[in-house]
Amino acid sequence: MNSFGNDARFTGSIPELYESHLVPLLFEPCAADLANRVAGRHPSRVLEAAAGTGVVTRAMAHALPIHVDLVATDLNQPMLDRAAAIGTSRPVKWQQADATRLPFDDASFDIVVCQFGVMFFPDKARAFSEARRVLRHGGVLLFNVWDRIEENEFANTVTAALAGLFPADPPLFLVRTPYGYFDPEVISRDLADAGFSATPRFETIAARSRAASARVPAVGFCQGTPLRSEIEARSGGDVGDATSACAAAIVERFGTGPVDAKIQAHVVIAQR
Repeated sequence: MNSFGNDARFTGSIPELYESHLVPLLFEPCAADLANRVAGRHPSRVLEAAAGTGVVTRAMAHALPIHVDLVATDLNQPMLDRAAAIGTSRPVKWQQADATRLPFDDASFDIVVCQFGVMFFPDKARAFSEARRVLRHGGVLLFNVWDRIEENEFANTVTAALAGLFPADPPLFLVRTPYGYFDPEVISRDLADAGFSATPRFETIAARSRAASARVPAVGFCQGTPLRSEIEARSGGDVGDATSACAAAIVERFGTGPVDAKIQAHVVIAQR
């Protein structure tokens, strides 16, 4: 069952659970890293693509001087609504936008930044081309992607548990999309196809992902991402039962009480 067309649909209760469970678990440490990289380049205007519920936006709002113009976009209005409701430490322009058809003028930003979003773009070269178009000469596209799922232990454990629960038709959202775009050669080719002539830089960063209990990552992945729709689409696919099975698998691997697992990502820097 290939449902890539639904992989970018963060609707219903997903934005709230994504923010409450996955942002602290996975995204906050990486957001601080990206925000510091952006601030170190002293931009005057920054565009964020696939801002989600705003974890990187909040980090950049804190790290960047008040005079820097910060525009945060996402395809999913419910995610932007959640981000705006949380708020930022200074004004940010929130705008719904498709990364493959950006509604901005040519050469209008110093940096385009995206945290764990490019994996969801159905046409990555086109999205990269749009980022290049809106970048000023010498500007930078700065983004990160998860490394292969085997290097990300909670996600890998959840995927294996669901394969055991649905052996005839395992839900593969995590492997296919968030953890499916990790090969530097593929990414470099897509950037070159988009017109980035300079060789991109890749930095691999590893960190620890911690939660108070095994249920936190189980709920986050099973109910706070489009994986939920894949589970529910299967015969006998009760999301509560699936969540419990994943929590049990995490307990078996990482123990009871607080859990701690490896996460790993690539940071990519492409200069215009």
